[in-house]
Amino acid sequence: MVRRSHRVRDVAEQAGVSTATVDRVLNGRPGVSARAVRAVEAAVLELERQQSQVRLSRRTLLVDVVLDAPGRFRDAVTAAVEEALPSARPATVRARFTTSEGASPEELATAVDAVGSAGRVSHGLVLKAPDHPAVAQAVQRARQRGIPTVTLVTDVSGSDRVAYVGLDNAAAGATAAYLLNHLLGTADGAVLATLSHHSFLGEQERLATFRERLAADAPGRQVVVVGDLHGEDVATERAVAAALEDGPPVAAVYSMGGGNTGIAAALGAAGVAGVPFIGHDLDADNLALLRTGVLTVVLHHDLRADLRAALTQLLRAHRLLPGAPESVRSAPQVVSPWNVPPRLR
Repeated sequence: MVRRSHRVRDVAEQAGVSTATVDRVLNGRPGVSARAVRAVEAAVLELERQQSQVRLSRRTLLVDVVLDAPGRFRDAVTAAVEEALPSARPATVRARFTTSEGASPEELATAVDAVGSAGRVSHGLVLKAPDHPAVAQAVQRARQRGIPTVTLVTDVSGSDRVAYVGLDNAAAGATAAYLLNHLLGTADGAVLATLSHHSFLGEQERLATFRERLAADAPGRQVVVVGDLHGEDVATERAVAAALEDGPPVAAVYSMGGGNTGIAAALGAAGVAGVPFIGHDLDADNLALLRTGVLTVVLHHDLRADLRAALTQLLRAHRLLPGAPESVRSAPQVVSPWNVPPRLR
C-alpha cells in the first residue's frame, strides 16, 4: 500500500485516473486493476519528488570562490560565475569572491582557512590556486569543516578536493605541439614557451605534454621556457626580450599563462613578429591579438560551462543532486579569427 501523503484529487490528476480509483488503492480495497495500482503508485512517487524539489528550492547555498589570477582572468571567472548561478538547481546558490594576483601559497592557504571559519557560513569552495602542500592542507581542513572543494582550471594534488573542473590541460599541450609542428614544418628555430607560474599544476601538465609531443614529432627542436611572471604584460615583455636576445632563434611561441600583449611587443621589437603564436583563453586582450593576426590560434574552453559543472559537483557533494561529485575536463577548442564563438564577437 502506498503512503497517504497527498490529496486524493492531486494523485488522481497526476495518475490520470478517477478519485474513486485512487481511494481504493490508498485504502487497499479490491476491484482495481494492477495497471491502475501502478499508475497511482507512480503518481505518488512523482508528487513526492516534486514536493522535495520545492523544499530544496527554498534552500540557499553560499559558495566561496578563491581565485589567484591576473585581473583579466579574474573578471572572466567572475562573469562566468554570475552567469552560472541562476542555472544552479534545485537550490538557490550565491557566491562570495576572494581574489588575488601573485599571492604566495601560504597567503592562499590562509584565504582557504577563512572559508567557513569564525562564523562565516560556507557550503562549498571553488578554488584556483598553486599546487602546493600548504594549499592542499588548507583544502583538507576545509573538508573536515564540511566544506567540499572543486578546483578550477588547475588542480591541487593531494588536497582531498571532491572534483576538478576545467580545461583538459594535457590535451591542450599536446594540441599546441601538434599545431606548431604542422605550422613550422621543416623550418629551423626553437619554440618559446611561456608560463604564468611553475606552481600551477595545469600549466605544468600543458608544458609536459607539449614537450613530449613535440619531441616525438620534431626531434631536436629546442623549447625555451620563460615563466613565473604571473601573466603580467610588462614583466613578461622584459623576460621574453631577454630570452630573444640571449637565446637561440625563435620560430614559434606557445603562451600557456597570459601576458600575450607583452610577448607580442617583445617579438615586434626583436624583429620576429609574424611567427606562429598560440595562446590560451579568449579574454579581451587575446581577442584583439587574434583579430589582428598576432595570435595564430587560441586554445579556448568555455568558463561558463566549467562553472556550471563546478556548481553541479558541489550540489552533488551536498546530496542535493543525484550522483557523486566527479571531475569534468573540457576539450580544448581551437579558435582562429574565423570561428570565434558568436557571444564573443
